[in-house]
Amino acid sequence: MALASFVGAKPGDLVFAPNATTALNAVIRSLPLEPGDEILTTAHEYGAIVRTWEFAGAELVVCEPEDIPGRIGPRTRAVQVSHVTSPTALVCAVHEVCAAARQANVLSIVDGAHAPGQLELDLDSLDADVYSGNCHKWLSAPKGAGFLWARPEHQEWIEPRVVSWGYREDADFGERHGWAGTFDPAAYLSVPKAIEVHATFDLESMRGLADDAERRLWEFGLPRVPGQAAPFVRAVELPPGDAQELWKRLYEEFRIEVPVYEWEGRRLLRISIGPYNDGEDVDRLIEALRRTL
Repeated sequence: MALASFVGAKPGDLVFAPNATTALNAVIRSLPLEPGDEILTTAHEYGAIVRTWEFAGAELVVCEPEDIPGRIGPRTRAVQVSHVTSPTALVCAVHEVCAAARQANVLSIVDGAHAPGQLELDLDSLDADVYSGNCHKWLSAPKGAGFLWARPEHQEWIEPRVVSWGYREDADFGERHGWAGTFDPAAYLSVPKAIEVHATFDLESMRGLADDAERRLWEFGLPRVPGQAAPFVRAVELPPGDAQELWKRLYEEFRIEVPVYEWEGRRLLRISIGPYNDGEDVDRLIEALRRTL
């Protein structure tokens, strides 16, 4: 009930999952695809979800998020887009994407792994058909707490990843995707308390610190990836070089844990500002980059 209220959903339309990737695996691997069907998506998607589509044999059509509504065509079976992109830390206009998909009678799937706790959610009014999310990122719940939400008309065809005692002819969405045998539900049970604690976070200060970090990195010559920035996460472009080596040096020499990776031929660094970060953390990052770049 607490999670459903927090994300703006009816409790019966929401089920827990270990994480957003597991939730979307249930959806993608249940979706019947015919020869010629296309899945319209973006280059900003999480790699594990791309691989799941490839495993399912999907024909992926990739474009920029803002181009999706105009690219929906007669062969489009589904549209899949991130609410907050993992590699580039951008907020996508998912309401417009989902509205365009609904008008074209195309399934809309949103990967909201980075959204709960970072964006205000109202899933019932979002226009998406399917939405997945994580509670262990910006809600600060333990790892292992994610969820899958689906409109009632799509719940019957989405099969659980594990068939167990809740799977029977008259079972509802929650029962079919519920208890999966020997499983520790502690992470799920922590979510109401995580939501309560999240309400005490100074979100404006977190966003202000992210803005300040972005400004200072830009002044240092590291521009942010263009687009609508996520509130607490920013991805900046680094000069060409070995991403793994820089990631390793930042941790081993400066004890700074920050992801550095290749994306679309560019070397990116992604910073995340939590309620425990302050200006001194940004100072340390800037100084470390001065020494390593």
